Amino acid sequence: MPVLPDHRVPVADFEAARARIARVVHRTPLLTSSTAATWLTAATGVRPADGLVYLKGEHLQKTGSFKARGMSNRVMTLTDEARARGVITLSAGNAGQAYAWAGRTVGVAVTVVMPAGAVPSKVEACRAYGARVVLHGAHVGEALREMERIREIEGLRYVPPFDDPAVIAGNASVGLELLEDLPEVDVVVVGVGGGGLISGVAAAIKERRPSVRVYGVEPEGSKAVSLALDAGEVIQIQPDSIADGLNAPFAGEWTKAMCEHYLDGIILISDATILAGMRFAIERMKQILEPAGGAALAAVLAGRIPIREGEQVAVVASGGNVDVGRLGDFLAAAGPLPGDSA
Repeated sequence: MPVLPDHRVPVADFEAARARIARVVHRTPLLTSSTAATWLTAATGVRPADGLVYLKGEHLQKTGSFKARGMSNRVMTLTDEARARGVITLSAGNAGQAYAWAGRTVGVAVTVVMPAGAVPSKVEACRAYGARVVLHGAHVGEALREMERIREIEGLRYVPPFDDPAVIAGNASVGLELLEDLPEVDVVVVGVGGGGLISGVAAAIKERRPSVRVYGVEPEGSKAVSLALDAGEVIQIQPDSIADGLNAPFAGEWTKAMCEHYLDGIILISDATILAGMRFAIERMKQILEPAGGAALAAVLAGRIPIREGEQVAVVASGGNVDVGRLGDFLAAAGPLPGDSA
């Protein structure tokens, strides 16, 4: 595929990716919540358009997260030689599930390297989709080193979880759908791990409607993209957040460049606030989100996103692969939100 000189993915690749993956992924619904709008008003004094907050339901996507989009596009565009060798990736869970599923769909052997403490349900899902799973290390950084060792020994093709133009192009389909379903949207809010989702969403939206503001939301303990943007270079971190789906050990050259060019800002929030967003989705919207999937919603409900009176606000619910065994602990650890008394 053509590459722009500053690590930006060409817009033409977005529609090509959407057409390519359309036969295997869902077009996810756009949900609404008047209660979320009420809580937003309680936090900011601002009332959104139509008295609603919109939620793009990527937790209802194949494999339970948006990742099915980017990983499908990445696997479908591999060379025959790479398919024959097999692929390997690094994941806290959602990327691994999506690659395992996509690999099974097109007949490519997939190895997923995950931290030893990865969510058990995500580990089992990877295996159920047919992947070989290697559990190693106390955190994603240690798993990364093991992944590199296995790749070199076995000659596998590395497929990135986020920092890849084909992955970003596949993820951009979220933004394309959102604009079609909500053409007058003013503000879009997206959770950020390594930046693969928000890079695609922001580019797809901004290239068509530059006036739309796109904000990212990172955990305070896992801010690889913010640190990369501040430093002007990719740096490695040891992420530490309850939102394991946002625990990226680094950003990347592609995602850093895309975020620099398209984002209006990144907001940092605490784990307690993230869990409050998850709690709201479960209790008030009857939607099961994992912590990572509730981060963007949490930032809106906490009044952390700059929103003006009468604007249309859309949030991407990026994943629903919650560890059910920890659900009670998650809800108990959720912090307060201004709307709790609304």
